Amino acid sequence: MNVWQCDNPTGVEALRWVSLPTPQPAAGEVLIRIQAASLNFPDLLIVQNKYQMKPELPFVPGSEFAGTIEAVGEGVTDLKPGQSVACLKGTGGFGTHTLAPAKLCLPLPSDFDPVDAAAFIMIYATSYHALIDRAELKEGETVFILGAAGGVGTSAIQIAKTAGARVIAAASSAEKCDLCLKLGADETINYSEGNFRDKLKAMTGGKGPDVIYDPVGGDYSEPALRSIAWGGRYLVVGFASGPIPSIPLNLALLKGASIVGVFWGENARREPAGNADMMKKIIQWYTEKKIKPVIDCTMPMSQLPEAYSRMNQRLVMGKLVMVNA
Repeated sequence: MNVWQCDNPTGVEALRWVSLPTPQPAAGEVLIRIQAASLNFPDLLIVQNKYQMKPELPFVPGSEFAGTIEAVGEGVTDLKPGQSVACLKGTGGFGTHTLAPAKLCLPLPSDFDPVDAAAFIMIYATSYHALIDRAELKEGETVFILGAAGGVGTSAIQIAKTAGARVIAAASSAEKCDLCLKLGADETINYSEGNFRDKLKAMTGGKGPDVIYDPVGGDYSEPALRSIAWGGRYLVVGFASGPIPSIPLNLALLKGASIVGVFWGENARREPAGNADMMKKIIQWYTEKKIKPVIDCTMPMSQLPEAYSRMNQRLVMGKLVMVNA
């Protein structure tokens, strides 16, 4: 097998495309032939040694992937060779093969596009858990989505609209705003054009949004929270801009608002039965064509450094997916 190996997490330039013996699965594991693997923001941080998870060296980056099972280890009874699966493992995706715990593999319908499957679990599970579980989003409420043209942002638009909400999507360019409208957003705000608070106030008749979905952090968080409706829910999803903001807590008091943390991965670990039900639901929505990952582009697995460069320049709208021929 061939993999992109990280011997020293000093940056993308340290990755090497190497040939290794194809391993055999141990008890509880499966061997997956990788068809596609998506590039996510944590995949950039992990090769820079900036991510909270510090894998043992050397490691293969690539947190999320899809493919076909080639072999199963002892004790694996619910998966079989030839079966299509998606997996969010944290590492191992950027190569031709990988081992994965069977319990992390999501069985897929036979007609599930592997490119979509590689871009599916992280964004839809995060957005469903945020909007449906944590915010308890109700039909007719208004959701304001920051970073709406990114991977989780595009999934949040689709899930919010499926739930019957009104969506105001914020993005950093006219092109990205157009994408959000095509996905079903009711209105958009280009926040590169200055302070968005006046526009958001006008769009909500002075009330403010009921739910704010924030995967961006940084300078946008405080003005967004200042704009929230009375009794609103502010979802802390991530910090793609880099800095973690310091929020004056009196803002939550003055608006009677809730600041709600969203950590889908830990929730899935603590509530496996509920998470399994959620995954069945979002797969059903996919088969019903209510949701579909936005694929910015696909690139050959051999061009991973170029893909990282595209992500680092914030050129990606939706998800970028690496594919094996």
